[in-house]
Amino acid sequence: MLRSSTAILLACALMPMAWGQAGTTTEEEEEARQETVIVTGRAQALYRVGESRTGKLPTDPLNSTQIITTINADLIRDQGARDAQDIYRNIAGVSLFSYAGVTARGFRQEEIFFDGLRGDPYVGFSVPQLFNVERVDFLKGPAGMLYGQGAPGGLFNYVTKKPDQEFSANLRGIVGTEERIGVSGEITGALPMDGTAGRAGIFYEDRETPRFNTASSTRIYDAGISFELPFADLILQATRYEQDLDGNRLRGVPVNDNGNFLTDRRWNHNEVSDFLDLESTNLQAILQGDIGTELTWDATVRYTDASQEQEYHEPRLLVDSDGDGAIDLVGREFRDQLREEEQVTFGANLTWSRDFGLVDNRLLVGVEYFEEDFTGIFFTTRLSQDFITRFLTGTSLPTDIIPLFLDGSNYGATQPLNYDRGAPRDASSSVDSTGIYLLNEATIGQFTLIGGVRHDDNSNDEDTNTSFRVGGIYKPQDNISLFAQYADSYTPQGSPNQQVLESGGPFEPVTGTIAEGGIKAELFDGRVQGSISVYQIVRDNIIQDTGNAIDPVNDPFGLTLLAPVGEVTSDGLEIEFFADLTPNWVLTAAYAYNDTRITEVLNTGGNRGFTNSVGDRFANAPENTFGFWTRYQVPAINTAFAFGGDHVGERLSLSGQTVKAYTTFDASVIWETDEYNVLLRVDNLLDEEYAESGFLSRTGHFPGDPRSLFVEVSRTW
Repeated sequence: MLRSSTAILLACALMPMAWGQAGTTTEEEEEARQETVIVTGRAQALYRVGESRTGKLPTDPLNSTQIITTINADLIRDQGARDAQDIYRNIAGVSLFSYAGVTARGFRQEEIFFDGLRGDPYVGFSVPQLFNVERVDFLKGPAGMLYGQGAPGGLFNYVTKKPDQEFSANLRGIVGTEERIGVSGEITGALPMDGTAGRAGIFYEDRETPRFNTASSTRIYDAGISFELPFADLILQATRYEQDLDGNRLRGVPVNDNGNFLTDRRWNHNEVSDFLDLESTNLQAILQGDIGTELTWDATVRYTDASQEQEYHEPRLLVDSDGDGAIDLVGREFRDQLREEEQVTFGANLTWSRDFGLVDNRLLVGVEYFEEDFTGIFFTTRLSQDFITRFLTGTSLPTDIIPLFLDGSNYGATQPLNYDRGAPRDASSSVDSTGIYLLNEATIGQFTLIGGVRHDDNSNDEDTNTSFRVGGIYKPQDNISLFAQYADSYTPQGSPNQQVLESGGPFEPVTGTIAEGGIKAELFDGRVQGSISVYQIVRDNIIQDTGNAIDPVNDPFGLTLLAPVGEVTSDGLEIEFFADLTPNWVLTAAYAYNDTRITEVLNTGGNRGFTNSVGDRFANAPENTFGFWTRYQVPAINTAFAFGGDHVGERLSLSGQTVKAYTTFDASVIWETDEYNVLLRVDNLLDEEYAESGFLSRTGHFPGDPRSLFVEVSRTW
């Protein structure tokens, strides 16, 4: 009934537009012509990359030694993107790994920043939503000098929407397949007090999702207020995230070694009673100002209180129950987990800009502090071979975890309330880190030189690190720049048993360095903007098992000594461009080639210390990826037609199974005026069956979603 009522309301919203077009007068035709001119003008600025602060100093692409791919609000809207997974195709060298994690330049990467500060309000297994996000920047390559510890492939920076003095408001409604329904609204503008602006937004969406037993309900409440103080501008923000995911935490669908699904791609190892629920509250304050004409400063503090509760069935064993040589049954364990995170993040920057004759100079000094208290309480009911034996003989007990057939025919047979959940395991931890950095940029005519250093002190003394970055730009003309950079990163060593004295520890962090160069250009009066870059990333100090027992006499098969001698090398080429082919036709494209391999290994230890490695390759690291998006406008009917594709080459899973290459296509039809917008969106247009990424053989590959569509109607003021 609710879906029917919403459809009626959306139809009623469209009726005034239809009547208005039917009775157009000469004056109204002139207004329509002006609207068409506005729409046409927008096409020439659509999707374009502008100045970014993700590199700490606000810089446009031609004047940066780094590659920062920006997904702006227009591209997010036209692609109907709701969460981070919807935008990866737009970034060369990035593909899905799992949940919010990606493979970036060959390496698994899960670092998330909001407004330039470390901290994840989604607690790791929920994917960031885009409702309150103005743009997404992906900074490629090692960024230790800028952001401290992190993977060498890059990092995401989500830039949130802020209050604006200029009034604007919108109301949106959505209906689609999989019983999808939603509504959202936003308003911003000046408040009665001089120099004050406010923003408020609310988002709700509910849908069944493609896997069996799954559903998603998401609610976001977002508010902000800004003040023009005598000495600075102050922005206060508060955001509440609530997400209920039925039938989660999702793993994959079992496959054979050739990467073919063994059952329906909608199969789910979870029962209908399983869930993953997220609640997260975020409070943020930004203060920014200037001192005279040469000094600017900013300071941001954010507090996050997040909890994630989940119950789910984990696949542990694939079984051929009838001996015909085909896997048809999955043995499972049950997990009941609570994760709570309390985070405090602070960052401050002071920038001094000064011309010294022929030298234009900018100096940045900054400090960051991050503290996280994590509480993890985990209950696990382990898989027992007796569960499977009793099930096959028809003698199962109420306390057993009933194995699940791959056809899903016995969903509901197991009884989670009767499981013996065992004693809780406490996984609580506390970390804090402080970083201090210095970055200088000097421009002399056509040349720009950049250098920076950062020192980080973490709660684990062995995680102390100093990172560097140097680079240069040569601009033979204003619209072309040749760039090169060298930078590094570090990541603390993983598990505590890798730090104990008995195994050879504690060990210094894993390090990553990049040497990168390329060309950026704005051609044809700025209608084409693009970059080509080549790079080599070398990741060192990876811990390996030496194969030598710690106590060869008394405990020859116990713990073995570790040694930090592993090395991985990632070589790549990336091409990205944005083009206004005509005043009404826009094209974006991103291609990447990457070859990531283990290049140093102990003869006695194999590669047992290399996380995510498969032989000498890395899991979910495709050699070739390509994505494009194009939009053509027909101003006479205020309509745009958009079409995109995503190709990801063959990969290996963590268990060495093939993850087959795939190509998918999506399309949007957009009707818009100054006041109204109607978006028809179709994902996976050809209903391609494919795996987005691979995991373990017992958990299978993560299937891509089948074809789906939705219609979104919005009214803007």
